[in-house]
Amino acid sequence: MEKLNKKDHWEKIYQTKNFKEVSWFQEKPETSLAFLTKLKVPLDAKIIDCGGGDSYFVDNLLSLGYREITILDISEKAISKAKQRLGDQANKVKWVVADVTAFQPEEKYDFWHDRAVFHFLSPEEVGSYLSNVQANLNPNGYLVVGTFSQNGPNKCSGIQVQQYSENRLSDVIGKYLEKLFCLTVDHLTPSKSVQNFVFCSFQKQMSNSVPISFQNLLQ
Repeated sequence: MEKLNKKDHWEKIYQTKNFKEVSWFQEKPETSLAFLTKLKVPLDAKIIDCGGGDSYFVDNLLSLGYREITILDISEKAISKAKQRLGDQANKVKWVVADVTAFQPEEKYDFWHDRAVFHFLSPEEVGSYLSNVQANLNPNGYLVVGTFSQNGPNKCSGIQVQQYSENRLSDVIGKYLEKLFCLTVDHLTPSKSVQNFVFCSFQKQMSNSVPISFQNLLQ
């Protein structure tokens, strides 16, 4: 079987589909924003959104007053669409076109956000990705990951994905960062189907830091 060319695949997706029609569309990513609030991420924090592409997470970050934002996506077309939508606001954002598995950051981050990229990674890619995250988070920095749960789809955009339970996600990422809190949420797609996600937060713990505990994250 011919190996999938990931970049060509995602360029085609963004060239042929309206973003508001794709299954992962969210006008307001409530869960991701709730993590920012509960983690008390300051407005001058360095934030990276991996696979951010044409998502509206960046719009919400800018509206909240965040000033150090990097959006990374493998698709140049996705990023071009986001820039066009944001207009002059796009100049306040750093844009990176790269495959996250080969991404070499030029700075370190305080908040690394990954909604629906992690479950596309093969088991072979996961270790190098997490090593990269660990190396490029600032002390006490956070990683928030959202993936399809074991009750979610096993394919997305024609690609087989990895499904994760809270325990599996915690076991995999917990080798690199300290788990803080997980939750499952239902995402309603534009076609009105329901996709179940598991979101987990992790922290790059320092020897003198105290783990954070959360209750009722979305309340």
